[in-house]
Amino acid sequence: IDFKGVNMVINYDLPTSAVEYIHRIGRTGRAGHTGKAVTFFTEDDKPLLRSIASVIQRAGCPVPDYIKHFPKLQSKQKKKFVKKPLAREAICTTPQCFLKKAKRKKKTAKENIKEKKKVKEVKNNSKLQAVSKS
Repeated sequence: IDFKGVNMVINYDLPTSAVEYIHRIGRTGRAGHTGKAVTFFTEDDKPLLRSIASVIQRAGCPVPDYIKHFPKLQSKQKKKFVKKPLAREAICTTPQCFLKKAKRKKKTAKENIKEKKKVKEVKNNSKLQAVSKS
């Protein structure tokens, strides 16, 4: 799928290979356009960083020295990461203010439903009383 006008890609999880990294960030550079890519990584991702850093460096972009000195990943380790990527906790990108607002809205809706039920019960009780008096 080609999305026009993408000028930035954010990787919340590190791709498991340099090929996958190139595929992901390639969304920004279609038809000669330039863009930026931001990738977040953890300590557990260190073994995967070196191959991605070499791709970045070959493209002419700066790479921090500390990443260049990470040990190379052996082929058995690469296969392991490709078959079973690191397990991650769920990431919520929705701002807290929106989550709180939705929670308040849901709470208000539940309260409104309860009030409507009470009103119906009162009406039904008054009708029953009127019928029983007759």
